[in-house]
Order: sequence, then C-alpha cells, then structure tokens
Amino acid sequence: MIGDALGLTTIAATAAGSIVGLFFGAIPGLTFSMALALVMPFTFGMEPVPALAMLLAVYSGGMTGGAVSAVLLGIPGTPSAVATVFDGHQMARKGEASVALGAAVIASAFGGLFSLAVMVLLLEQVAAVAIRFGPTEIFALVLFGLSTICGLAERSLLRGLIAGVLGLMMMTIGLDEIDGVGRLTFGTVQLQQGVNMLVAMIALFAIPQVITTFIETRADENVRGSAAPWPGDVRAEFPWRRLRGYWWLMVRSSGIGTIVGAIPGTGGPIAAFLAYDHARRFSRRPEEYGKGELGGVVAPESANNAVMGGALIPMLSLGIPGDPATAVILGGLLVHGLQPGPLLFDSNLDIIYALYITILVSWVVILLVQLWGIRVFVRVLRVPPHLLGVCILVLCAIGSYAIRNSVFDVYVVAVIGLFGYALQRMRIPLAPVVLGLVLGPTLEQQYRTALILSEGSHRIFLESPFAVALFALTGAVIGWQIWSSLRTGRREGT
Repeated sequence: MIGDALGLTTIAATAAGSIVGLFFGAIPGLTFSMALALVMPFTFGMEPVPALAMLLAVYSGGMTGGAVSAVLLGIPGTPSAVATVFDGHQMARKGEASVALGAAVIASAFGGLFSLAVMVLLLEQVAAVAIRFGPTEIFALVLFGLSTICGLAERSLLRGLIAGVLGLMMMTIGLDEIDGVGRLTFGTVQLQQGVNMLVAMIALFAIPQVITTFIETRADENVRGSAAPWPGDVRAEFPWRRLRGYWWLMVRSSGIGTIVGAIPGTGGPIAAFLAYDHARRFSRRPEEYGKGELGGVVAPESANNAVMGGALIPMLSLGIPGDPATAVILGGLLVHGLQPGPLLFDSNLDIIYALYITILVSWVVILLVQLWGIRVFVRVLRVPPHLLGVCILVLCAIGSYAIRNSVFDVYVVAVIGLFGYALQRMRIPLAPVVLGLVLGPTLEQQYRTALILSEGSHRIFLESPFAVALFALTGAVIGWQIWSSLRTGRREGT
C-alpha cells in the first residue's frame, strides 16, 4: 500500500488536486472547502490512497493559493490569507510581488512539512492535549487573538477599538444560531441569513481599493493624459537570500499553526493572526509591519498552512474534524470504509503511512507549480490599474454570488465596500474590522457554549488554569499596548 503512494495514479491525483486547490484558493470567493466538496464525487470510484491523496492535495493547494490574490490584488483568496494582505500587497505595490509570492510559497511549504513532521512524530501526544480544549479554553484563546486589535490599530488606539467593535457588530447580523432570534435584521428577510465572513472580507479589501484606483487613475489622466502605471517595476526574483533571517520565525509560526490547528473549532484565520501578531511583537522593526515587511508574509503563511497537519491530528486519531475542510476529508475516509480513531492505526497502518507520503508529495508539487507560476502571476500587475479594477469588480461579483448562490450577497459587497471606503477616508483602519469579522463568531459561540455547560455560571472561566493564564496574558498585552500608545502620544505632543 505504501508503494501505491508513489504510484503514477496517486501522483497524478495529487498533482490534479494541488492545481485545483491552487485555482480555487487564488480566486476570491471560491474557497478550497468548496473545491473539496466538488472534487469529492470524483473520488468515489478511485482506490482509497489516490482518492485521499487528491483530497489532501486540494486542501494544501487551496490553503497556499489564497496568498496569490492576497499579494497581487490585495484581496484574500481564503479567510486564512487575510493577514498576508497587510504586508504582501504593500510589497507588490513596491515592485516586489515576486519576492512576496516566493516567500509565501516557501513559508507555506515549510509550515505544511513542519506540521507533517509533528503529526508523524507526536500525533498521540498532541491529540491527547488537544482533546482537553473545551469551550472555555477556546474562548480564552480567541480573546487573546482579539487583543491583537491594539497592535493593528496603527497610531490611534481609539480608532482601532472602534474598528474592532464594528467588525464584531457586523457578524451579529442574522438569526442567532442558538436561540433563532433575529439580530439587527430590521425586519428584512434577506438579512436573516447574516453577513458571510468571506463576503464581508471581499468587500472590505476589494471595493475601497478599486474606488481609490479609479480616483487616482482619473486624477493622473487629468495631469498627464494617460493611465497611471502600477507603482514600481514588476520583476521576477526569488527571496532565497532574504529568507535567511526568517527561518526561526517560520519555525515559531509553524508551531503556532500546528497547535491552533489541532484544537477543534479554531482554524487558519486564528493561527494566521496570532502568528502575525507574534512576528510583529518580537521583531526588531515592528513599525515596518503593515508597510511591506517580509516577516508579515512569512509568519501568517507558515502558520495557516501548518494548520493542515494540526487539524488532521484529531481527525485521524479521534475522528474529530478541526475545520470544514477536514470534515469533508473525514467523509472521504468513511466513504472508502476507513473509520478514523485509534483502531485506524492498528488495522490500516499502511494507509496512514501512505497518507503521510502523499502529503509530502503534494507539498513538493505545490512548491514546484507555485515557483514556476510566479513569473506568470506577476504579469497581472502589468495590466493598467483601471482595467485591473474592472476585472476585480467582476471577480468580486462572481465570487460573492458563488459562496451561497445569493444575489443579495452581491448587494452586500457593494454596501460594505462603500462603508469600508468611508472608514478609510476617516482614517479608521480596516485590519481590526476584519479581525472582528474573523474571530467574532467563534468568540460568541464558545462563550455561550461554556455558559450553557455551566448553567449560566461564569465561574467555569476560572476553573481552567490554561484559560486563566490566557486571560492574564490578554490583560497584560492590552495594558502594554495602552501604555505604549499613551507614551507615543506624549512624545508626539512634546
């Protein structure tokens, strides 16, 4: 069976799955979870190893592909690539698109292989720790992630907090999942479905950028009589030398991604934001983050791809999927008569080893395809900005409709996009808004689940030493950020 993992059929299935995942991950609105659902029927008639190889390749390729649109267009192809936008797109605007894309794919492959090594060596130990995480611990972890709002607030802490609250409020729109009560729907039936997180992110990242591009292009035409070129030269170079100082950051970020991925109910966006904040806090040049710092690409891409191996740990050992993608892969295992759990390692150990090999092969394929494709991808930046803006609008409309087959979501993109542009004009940062969008639903869900388990008693949040430690760490981070903001304000005042 292990030989089947290196067979021609399995390698072909892995290559096809990787390319499909990259394609779906790179186009905003077409998530790799959607790609997995579409590929699943094609695996029914295949042997177990090639079928699972294709599904795993789609997963890893989709997670990596999100960085392509994040860097080139400033629009995250997947929610896990949101943090990559902050510095990756700024690098593209400086003419370093190929450097950002090269760093992203290398960091992605590193994170994926790191989590694979952890999965092979420490699967049972990590699963034993991850299973102990309940709603209390996850709530504390997500709350700690929300404390990064202070770090993403740029110069004004107050504006950052306002932006974060707006993001949290936006995700409360719709029917309450627990009580079924409408919130902020204003009697509108369409709003009962709520605001999809990916729809909101497409709107916040794409529409303000397109509006700004049209305004700048028009102003430039009035001055020079021609469309404005993309800032900087578009050149193809690979960041091998520049990555020398970031290997230890990649290791730390991959560790964060593996641990977060192993905790059911978390996922890539949480890991990416935690890694990004970690990189910024421990950097010698934290003020460069958000302006085109290479570490702002390396850290989130290492973390969100390491989530894959972490999420597979509880899925294979306990039968508990960590995110929607692993839930689909779990279905693929069941379809082929494989029951995840401890017995899987006793009765089908050969298939487990074959899965390890196919994951390794998938990352090799993705690395080769992405590095070869960088020279093609950067050609997008040679398109005149106003024409590129029109293409982005079309992709936004198609992508937002494809998420839930809802025309109303297209209107939501337009409204939220104009709202985001207004926030930019008022110098309110969009990054905390996105952080509230990403972490808000998990925060509320885990908080309410914990209260249900404790019959309404908040004492449950103090009974877990890990949760208490995270609460203390969150308070320390917020306090340090407030003190730092006040000190900066005094210096500027003097």
